[in-house]
Amino acid sequence: MPEEEAEADLLIPVEDYLGAGVHIGTQQKTTDMERFIHRVRTDGLYVLDVSQTDDRIRTAASFLANYDPEGILVASSRQYGQYPAETFADAVGARARTGRFIPGTLTNPNYRGYIEPDVVVVTDPIGDAQAVTEAITVGIPVIAMCDSNNLVSNVDLVIPTNNKGRRALSVVYWLLANETLDRRGTEPSFSLSDFETEI
Repeated sequence: MPEEEAEADLLIPVEDYLGAGVHIGTQQKTTDMERFIHRVRTDGLYVLDVSQTDDRIRTAASFLANYDPEGILVASSRQYGQYPAETFADAVGARARTGRFIPGTLTNPNYRGYIEPDVVVVTDPIGDAQAVTEAITVGIPVIAMCDSNNLVSNVDLVIPTNNKGRRALSVVYWLLANETLDRRGTEPSFSLSDFETEI
């Protein structure tokens, strides 16, 4: 497929992905994430393939659209992921647990904050390890935003992205919300600025 044609099929122009730094990985890569890496820069940073990011956002949205909104839990311990995650939850009618994920949230029915979601979305499998571990323990699928340094053995659906950057996380959560709403047959009414926080 010609490059111009491929770019025309993206949810947003490739320049917008690049401008938000969605493609910027870390200086480490795991074998798990190798297939999502486009190249390595001269400064040693791995560059993620935004066409795969775009494709995975669509796949995740199709998956999430099959669930009752209340059955979706989004977790984010990363500072830059908390506001976009909460906005995503508001947009699609999901629940959010940001900041420290309290142990037992998914596994201890005696805990006052106990919930039983059907699917969990996390900003980073490292920072959100407690949420991932509990989801796996109770057999709930996990969608995770994964950077070049993430292990994905406990992740059911990887969205390859810079999961540390404020603008990158805003863009990915915004697209995921709008695509999920679109697949539910609801008109997406959120703009990128709704997902951006000034930290």
